[in-house]
Amino acid sequence: MSTLTEDAPDTSVGAPPPPRRRRTLAVPRANTIAATLVVLGLFGFGLWSMVELRINVATIVDSVGNAGDFLGRMLPLDFPPIAETAGLIGQTLAVVIAATMLSMVLSAPLAIWAAGNTTRNKATRFGARALIVVCRAIPDVVLAIVLVRVLGLGILPGVLAMGIHSIGMIGKLYADAIEQIDEGPRTAVRATGARRLQQLIGGVFPQVLPAFVATAMHRLDINLRISVLLGFVGVAGIGKEIKNAIERLDYKRAMALALIVLILCVVMELISGAVRKAILGQSVANERRGILGLGRRVIERGSRPVGERRVSPPWTAARVRRLGYAIVAGLVVAVSVVYVLIDFAGGASGNGLWATLGRMFPPGTGGVPTETLMDAMFTTLQVAFAATIIGAILAIPVGLMAARNVSPFPRLAKLFRMFIVVVRGIPELILAIVFVIMIGLGEIAGTFALAIGAIGLLGKLVADSVEEVDSGPEQALRATGATRSQVFFAATLPQALPSFIGNLLYQLDVNIRSATLLGIVGAGGIGYYLLQASRVLEYEAVTLITGMLFAVVMVIELIAIWLRRTAGAKG
Repeated sequence: MSTLTEDAPDTSVGAPPPPRRRRTLAVPRANTIAATLVVLGLFGFGLWSMVELRINVATIVDSVGNAGDFLGRMLPLDFPPIAETAGLIGQTLAVVIAATMLSMVLSAPLAIWAAGNTTRNKATRFGARALIVVCRAIPDVVLAIVLVRVLGLGILPGVLAMGIHSIGMIGKLYADAIEQIDEGPRTAVRATGARRLQQLIGGVFPQVLPAFVATAMHRLDINLRISVLLGFVGVAGIGKEIKNAIERLDYKRAMALALIVLILCVVMELISGAVRKAILGQSVANERRGILGLGRRVIERGSRPVGERRVSPPWTAARVRRLGYAIVAGLVVAVSVVYVLIDFAGGASGNGLWATLGRMFPPGTGGVPTETLMDAMFTTLQVAFAATIIGAILAIPVGLMAARNVSPFPRLAKLFRMFIVVVRGIPELILAIVFVIMIGLGEIAGTFALAIGAIGLLGKLVADSVEEVDSGPEQALRATGATRSQVFFAATLPQALPSFIGNLLYQLDVNIRSATLLGIVGAGGIGYYLLQASRVLEYEAVTLITGMLFAVVMVIELIAIWLRRTAGAKG
């Protein structure tokens, strides 16, 4: 059967010559079948991993008694003195804020070079995209291990590790935002004779600024949770104090510090969501008014037509409030950066970059059999896949109830949204520590930790995907008298299903990285050998393990890209 489709021409007498129709290439059926088989294969591997890891109801029941014993050992919570607590919070926030700002500064030019509408040179675009992918694929904990060795203990290694790794997410989203701009303002700026930099400042930057800030706030929330993990490899802050408390078996102090982290994460999530909502809402208002203010002022400066006066928005209460927020944010960032620099200037005690790199190459096993490392890597994959399956089972119902267009009551949707926020605020590392204490060392603890953590991320993605579907088909079915369930299965679910699959692949990608990192606290997998190699200074093994992780992450990334393209072509 031919894959080309073409309308038959009208050959009747006197008929005008038929227009030449563009021949369209239908999606090869083989690609669709292959994509379906790949998805089913991934799902089957996840189910098989659950069986191999012995994830079952009996395991959960057996851990109930241990949970009671653990609660007895952690209560009452032992909080540090107020002054010490404030110092730890300030130290942790300084690391997180400085790291996020560093990633924003480095990601902006990378995004410009990676975007197709701002960079025509293919080699430059490919190089920028490749660098962004590399930053995303290398775990931040690996960067922290190396930087602690180079720079010594403190907060600067955490800033650099989180900042470099964050480029992988922020740079990609920044580049996507630039490629989706309206070219009208930029064309108008170019028509005045503006140079390339002026075009970026006047025609591109005002449009992407809301998306840039929203992405940075989202990453700030993620980095706060990551900071806890980096404490286990020597980065100063609350995470390091939790590590010290666990090593002393002081669970009362460890869980008290974990509760502080939870409160910080929830507060950060709420602030981040409010800021994103306010900024994106302002962006919509700007678009309705036409060309954005900054672009308009640049055009006026470039052309300056005779008799035209410069337009400036009035100083309303909302504008004054936004300016106040910007000033406060700038001061917080400045204080964080200064704090990091002062800490580094007073305590740098590393061994130097070249000495560390010399011990990392060539890669080696560090005395561990290659088969052992391969088995550990495979176990990490099993944990990630099993956690994704369990997480989907838990997160999809929660996400559906959190969606306003599916939940039967608005208040119920808000309640589930708040539940998602609270779960998202619990770092997976804290969950892993709790499950390791309850269940014991091994892969089951890591699987349960990642599965619970998926409720926060995957539940939010599912809720957002369902709320963003076209409401037209839903309203049409309601007009015919269809029930709520009929509307959902006939109109809502078919539209949201492609997003569901994409979100599951994203959650799998996240779980592979997280499963590696949770091995550091005894949750099994390759992370255990990564931590041991860093502790005994076998840095050639760190390099080898990093290469293995990079290869696995890239394979999953390529599979996800191929599935998304296949689904997009089919649509």
